[in-house]
Amino acid sequence: MENLRRGMALQIHEAWILLFVIPALVTPAAITHEDYPADEGDQTSRHSNCPCVCTEDGPVCDQPECPKIHPKCTKVEHNGCCPECKEVKNFCEYHGKNYKILEEFKPSPCEWCRCEPSNEVHCVVADCAVPECVNPVYEPEQCCPVCKNGPNCFAGTTIIPAGIEVKVDDCNICHCHNGDWWKPAQCSKRECQGKQAL
Repeated sequence: MENLRRGMALQIHEAWILLFVIPALVTPAAITHEDYPADEGDQTSRHSNCPCVCTEDGPVCDQPECPKIHPKCTKVEHNGCCPECKEVKNFCEYHGKNYKILEEFKPSPCEWCRCEPSNEVHCVVADCAVPECVNPVYEPEQCCPVCKNGPNCFAGTTIIPAGIEVKVDDCNICHCHNGDWWKPAQCSKRECQGKQAL
């Protein structure tokens, strides 16, 4: 019986140490705010950018449905509960260069482009008419070829101007077809001695 009393006394003594001595040794500095950020019912935003309320089971945070970020957004900040777009792209980029909205530009002599409000570049490429000569030339800063000597055509290997008859040799007089400059010239043979017509 005596052993039973001693055993119970020992258990009571151990329980007293657990209940009263150990909690007294734990100072307020030993409990950090990271473990217990706030009292129950307090509002905080320590664990999230969204507002949280402390409960017995831990923080309960409100996570609202955030608006979508604009696809042209170039600068996003995450300071609040929802990310915010702070800067929207207001220019177009084309071949490494930036252009203002509605700005028109010519990246080449044959292209006319414009920076649209959608931040996209739309271009039109010149549709050149077929030149009315067999020897067109390309001038600098000009898209389409030009006939510097006017309309013309070939008479054999000779280029003759359109609109007039041209004596190409002693036997033949030629002229270009009206509007059909790509066709060889129409030639008529005259009497000649010892020479062949084209």
